[in-house]
Amino acid sequence: MDNEKPAQSSLTDRQLAYCVFRLTLGINILVHGAGRLLGPGTGTFAVKTASEFAGTPLPQGLVHVFLAILPFVEAILGVLITLGVLTRWALTLGGLLMTALVFGTALRSDWSTVGIQMIYAITYYLLLMNRADDRFSLDTLLRRRQH
Repeated sequence: MDNEKPAQSSLTDRQLAYCVFRLTLGINILVHGAGRLLGPGTGTFAVKTASEFAGTPLPQGLVHVFLAILPFVEAILGVLITLGVLTRWALTLGGLLMTALVFGTALRSDWSTVGIQMIYAITYYLLLMNRADDRFSLDTLLRRRQH
């Protein structure tokens, strides 16, 4: 049983929960990008995945360019979110990235994948809405040093 009194601790459960949630998303997105960069490579990933969009109204050239840069964007956002650097903007851009992914996936009528992507969208939403609880990040450390 936890005997710690809430009034004695400046560290709240919300702050701990936020840290764990942010780290989990950051690592997840980082590994998405890094796995695609270090695995088959962006070219192979883009060609393979672009073929899934052949029946959609999206121009194949645009799809290919989007998919070629996606692993880099995921890796960068993953690092920023994991470390808690530029957290507001990283979460906002991550949420907008999910919007683009949901759009493309919905055009393919791949509703099970859209459902998974919506869970990511909710995750970005929750982290952005609760950013005031972000105590363990480089953003917070830099803010403390400025004061």
